[in-house]
Amino acid sequence: MTKIMIVEDETALVTLLKYNLEKQGYETIAVMDGKDVISTALTEKPDLVLLDWMLPNIQGIDICREMRRSYELRSTPIIMLTARGEEADKVRGLSFGADDYMTKPYSIPELMARIGALLRRVQPENRQDNLSYEDLTMDFAKRRVMRGDRAVHLGPTEFRLLQYLMEKPGIVLSRESLLKLVWGGSIHVELRTVDVHIRRLRRALNEGGEPDIIRTVRSAGYALDSSAGEDEE
Repeated sequence: MTKIMIVEDETALVTLLKYNLEKQGYETIAVMDGKDVISTALTEKPDLVLLDWMLPNIQGIDICREMRRSYELRSTPIIMLTARGEEADKVRGLSFGADDYMTKPYSIPELMARIGALLRRVQPENRQDNLSYEDLTMDFAKRRVMRGDRAVHLGPTEFRLLQYLMEKPGIVLSRESLLKLVWGGSIHVELRTVDVHIRRLRRALNEGGEPDIIRTVRSAGYALDSSAGEDEE
């Protein structure tokens, strides 16, 4: 059974989320104190985390960053739930490792739809076992990316972005097409979200000092290209 961890300090909201998630057939775990999140996640190994921004002791955004630094938790999908609705807050949340972001008050049916969509994106698919381009390889069975001899640590959204870029090397994919491929074309996800995740992907691919292989084409989109060089934006 798919397990979802609810990280929220409002008892009424925890009860509401548990009821609706369990009604959909999910197993749930609730954590109400920020300091308990990482240890609980390591023990319970949830398939997805619903993470509130404002929590006792440790803020959700810091938990998100810590999860992305953890070998055991870095691939766990995270949806951040928060009353902070400014664009800068959304960008910050995504930059720190969240895969999706919903502003309170949110629609329960929409949240259920986003959970389902995110879980589908991270499930193994019936496709070729691996992809390769230059010194980059992607192993779907192990959900592992290598750049030469170095392991590249990616969250689930960056993994999917790289997958589509590697499937069409040299082809410029528009932000709109990437949005549709990776996020399912949700009208609630902004084009800027693609840019945020591309920056995270680029940092992960290049953190060993390797040449940049993601080319940015002004007003058009992105391509996997060994001659990428400087960012064109």
